[in-house]
This record gives sequence, structure tokens and C-alpha cells, in this order.
Amino acid sequence: MKYKRPRGTQDIVPPAVHIWREVEEAFKRTFEKHCYEQIRTPIFESTELFERAVGEQTDIISKEMYTFTDRGGRSLTLRPENTASVIRAYLESGMHRRGGIVRLYYIGPMFRYDRPQAGRYRQFHQVGLEAIGGASPAIDVEVIETFMITLEELGFRGLMLKLNSVGCRTCRGPYRKLLLKALDGVREVLCSDCEDRAFKNPLRVFDCKRCEGVKEKLPTILANLCKDCRAHYDAVKAALEALGRSFEEDPYLVRGLDYYTRTAFEVIHGDLGAQNALCGGGRYDDLVEQCGGPPTPAIGYSAGLERIISVLPKDSPVLREAGVPPDIYVACVDEGGMSRALKIASLLRSVAAVEADFSMRSLKTQLRSAEKSGAKIAAIVDSSSRDEILWKNLAERKQVGVPDGDILDFAKRTLAASKEDGA
Repeated sequence: MKYKRPRGTQDIVPPAVHIWREVEEAFKRTFEKHCYEQIRTPIFESTELFERAVGEQTDIISKEMYTFTDRGGRSLTLRPENTASVIRAYLESGMHRRGGIVRLYYIGPMFRYDRPQAGRYRQFHQVGLEAIGGASPAIDVEVIETFMITLEELGFRGLMLKLNSVGCRTCRGPYRKLLLKALDGVREVLCSDCEDRAFKNPLRVFDCKRCEGVKEKLPTILANLCKDCRAHYDAVKAALEALGRSFEEDPYLVRGLDYYTRTAFEVIHGDLGAQNALCGGGRYDDLVEQCGGPPTPAIGYSAGLERIISVLPKDSPVLREAGVPPDIYVACVDEGGMSRALKIASLLRSVAAVEADFSMRSLKTQLRSAEKSGAKIAAIVDSSSRDEILWKNLAERKQVGVPDGDILDFAKRTLAASKEDGA
């Protein structure tokens, strides 16, 4: 029987995995320069956590979650997003008692039962961060900047930052009444999902791709912000402009999760078609309190690694750097030299990356593999020469015998000279 990976998943194998690792490391460098600390949460949580945090009327909760009952009768769900888990961990671990802003980031798999298509998987990987405890518009801009800086380091140019404010409790009440009245006048042209959403969570109509033509007939939250939300939004825009960061205001941008307040943003790439957002996030100033904690302002975002990697620029430095070739290729010529080859390879790994070949193929074939691997040096070991190995410079086609006792110092000198030549 042939086994295949489940639909909507992928295997990330070499050499692609090297690209993934380089992209992840680029995000880690940026996050840690901004003093964000890594957090790792379980891939499954109580179903109630997601229902409460994400919103029962969202597509994620109503259609897309992988939910199961464990042997203890508890309803558990594979995490469809990570903000709810981070907030749960923030409260459960007592981080909320630190005071000040708690800065956290994560990288890991998420799960949604969605229709697989280009850039969308049922198991997918997100990188994201959360700044918990900061209400200043400057924190909003700091969070946005971490993503933009990283994407620029990866070689991206011409990305579009879309910006909106979705208000707060104060302005949403009066706005909801205004929106409901407008929706009542266009009910006959709404899709079936939006007809249901219109009276449960009317703001979600703006997130529907099938009702694009209706949006222009509806009042926007951006035009109906309270005084404080307007001041916050204007301050975010002013700070972005001060940094020279261009953006486009999008009054229809509301994101797909119920916990967002005030600032909402996405970063768009033109080559991704309908699924064109590389990153999305915003404020969620009420979420900590909804999850049982004290009132705490917060903001964060998540970005899909699959989408980012699928549109990496051709001149991205991670495409040039991905994959680490060995410095030294140890070729074992016969079984009698196997133990010695193991010992020599182990010794050399204290100063270099070493790939050892124990296939017992012909020396010519092994040297061909050594060149293909990208190694600089081939160390040839056989049972006939007990006191030295043959050291071959693959670029210069020169070789020399090196006594076993001198091999480590010789390797250091040879590799140092090789680096200087390549500099």
C-alpha cells in the first residue's frame, strides 16, 4: 500500500527546508532586535478558548476548526490561530503581573479545515508576534515595522501596507445601528452567509469576497469613529509617515476575527491573486479581559510562511544562502578503514561541517559526489595507509598526504586559507 500525505498538507524536504529555516531566522533576528521573546504553546487547546476569543460567528469557528473529544470527554481543538493561545499562556503563567509591555513572538503550525488552494493549506505555518500591555500608537507602528523590515531584508520591494481602524466599544454601538439600517436596504443582494452575519456580526460583511459590490453602499466604521479612536488612528498614520512608511487607507478592511479593535492592517503582495495578504493583524484591547484577565491593551499580527516563501524574490539572499554544503567530505574507500574514517570525521567536526561517505563505492564515484556536495576538501581514508590520510583540494585538484596527528591543525589552516581566497 502506498501512503500519501493528507490533503491540504505538504512535506517540507531539502533543499526547500533550508529556505524555510533562513526565512524563520530572518524573523527571529528582527523580533529579538526589538526585544520580543519566543513563546511556544500547545498545538491544541480547549475548544471554548477559541470560541470565546475568535468569535462564534466567524468562519473559523463555524466551518474550519479541527475539533475532537478526548478520552476524558473534553472538547479540544487544533489551534486555528495562535493569539488566543498566547493570551491564555500570558495569563496562566503570570506574565500579566510583570508590568509594562510584554513582547512575545511565535513560529509554528496552525490547522484549519479549509478548501486547499494555492497559498492555502489545512496545516499551515505562521510567524507572529504580540505586544501585550501597550496602548500607545507607537506600539502599533513598532509591530508593523517588524514585519516590513523583515520582508525588506528578505528582498521584497513594492509591498502595500493597508490600514484601517475598526473602532472600540464606544463607537461600535452607534455604528452598528447605522450599519444594520443600511444592510436592511440591501438584504436582497447579500450572499447567504452575509444575510446571516448581517444581524449577528454585521461588520463581517466587509470581509466577504462575494459581496464586494455591496460595500460601497454601506457606511464605514472609519467615518464613524469616536474621538479617542480617531486620535489614535491619526497618530498611527502620523508615526508611519514620520518613518517614511507608505500606506493605503482601506475603510473596508476589518479582518476575519472578532477580537480586533482600533488599528487593523494587512500587507499585500500583488502576485498572490485573491489570497494576496502576506500578513494581517491589529489591536485587540478587549481580548485579555475576555479571557479572564485584567483590562489590557494589546496588538499583534500573524504571517503565513507558505505564502511568503512562495513569492520570495529571485534575488532574495535566502535563496543564495539556503543550504549549508560540507566543508570536508570524508571518503571511506574500504570496510577496513571504516572505524578510522568515523574517528577522523568526528575529530574534524570540531572545526568544520563534515559529510562522511560509507557507501564503499569506488573512489572516483565518491569524489564525484564530494564535488557535487559543494565540499572544499575531500579527506580520503582507506585501510592501507594507517598513519595518514589523503587530503584533496577539490577546487585546485591538488592532494597531499597528512599524518593523522596533524590533521586537525592542517584542516584549520586549509579552511582558513580557503575563506581568505573566497573573501
